[in-house]
Amino acid sequence: MTRTTPAQTKLTICVWHPFSEWRPPSSLADAIRSRWPAMHVVHLPDYGRLAQELPDTDIFVGYSLRAKQLSDAKKLKWIHSTAAGVAQLMYPELRDSGIVVTNPSGIFSVPMAEHTMGLLIALTRNFPDSVRYQDRSLWSQQVLWDKYPLNELNGKILLIVGYGSIGHELARRAKSFDMRVWGVSRTGKGDATFAEKIVPATQLREVIPCADYVVISAPETHETHHLIGAPELALLKPTARLINVARGSLLDQSALIAALQAHKLAGAALDVTDPEPPSPEDPLWQTPSLFLTPHTSAISDQLWPRQTALFLDLLERWFEGRDLFNLVDFHRGY
Repeated sequence: MTRTTPAQTKLTICVWHPFSEWRPPSSLADAIRSRWPAMHVVHLPDYGRLAQELPDTDIFVGYSLRAKQLSDAKKLKWIHSTAAGVAQLMYPELRDSGIVVTNPSGIFSVPMAEHTMGLLIALTRNFPDSVRYQDRSLWSQQVLWDKYPLNELNGKILLIVGYGSIGHELARRAKSFDMRVWGVSRTGKGDATFAEKIVPATQLREVIPCADYVVISAPETHETHHLIGAPELALLKPTARLINVARGSLLDQSALIAALQAHKLAGAALDVTDPEPPSPEDPLWQTPSLFLTPHTSAISDQLWPRQTALFLDLLERWFEGRDLFNLVDFHRGY
């Protein structure tokens, strides 16, 4: 694909989301304009004017672009997703278009790893129930112990399902708690610096019975839909705990609810749900031993500084004719 010069390039930024922090701040467009004054940079606050800006856009920065919108983008050469998950872009028209797609994979690893460590500690020390009893002015020492004896992360097996950049950062932190880290990746390969072993996804059911904690951090693809379902949950120890920080579709929530209601699992924490957010009537809200955080694991005050630095690096490579990183593989789906 022929690359443009800055003076030949129109770059359009457009993301709208109910949560304000997912919307690109003006500082992103300002940083691009400052580095390449000759570039035409359009920053749209919502999708109202997107249709009229797309036809002569060369580079699009956003969360999603539907097939109909893609057909209007006659000059489009590159889409940079502001979300690491790109399932919303895995449609045939884009796959067959030759348009390059990149994502910001890696920038969420630190906050997500820290958030997940917080969830691990919260579950093993039962902080959620402590807060619930505090709200009722109850000193809950005996109640907490009788429910599930408070235990330690020390020496426990942490099974990280999806051993990519997030899993690696989580493993680094888990090792400082003297946890034993096992990883699961698509191929069984990965950086084993902090892991005792890494196995392929085909061996998930072989290793899951050994886990004290299971963290789901795999990408959302057709292959990972309900990656953890009733059969996998049934293999877990009754003292095991499960955490999902990936996407809600990777976990069979109905099966999880049933397992927790039957006390076949010690606890779970979800940062993502399916659908998201859950309706007020969703049984998730009242499920015993379940801790919910509202999809906040990837959020921190460093989100947009990291997004901006990564995208400026990609733009440098684009204009210099160098290889781009974080290229999305349409075959794998991420």
